Amino acid sequence: MNRVPVQSSNLKEVGYEEKKISLEIEFNEVAVYKHLDFPETIHAELMSAASQGKFFSSQIKGVYRYAKV
Repeated sequence: MNRVPVQSSNLKEVGYEEKKISLEIEFNEVAVYKHLDFPETIHAELMSAASQGKFFSSQIKGVYRYAKV
């Protein structure tokens, strides 16, 4: 999966794989997590959010299944 850098104090890179409906997020100095069954529309909202870290915390964290990569 190709990830792109984002401007966030919490997130480093974000990638989305349409065929597998999954989102990968690399956190600054922590780890990479893949969120499963992840809607493309929410990925688009994340990428256009004024604060991707805040969007992650309020709209993604604890809502979608994930696994550490």
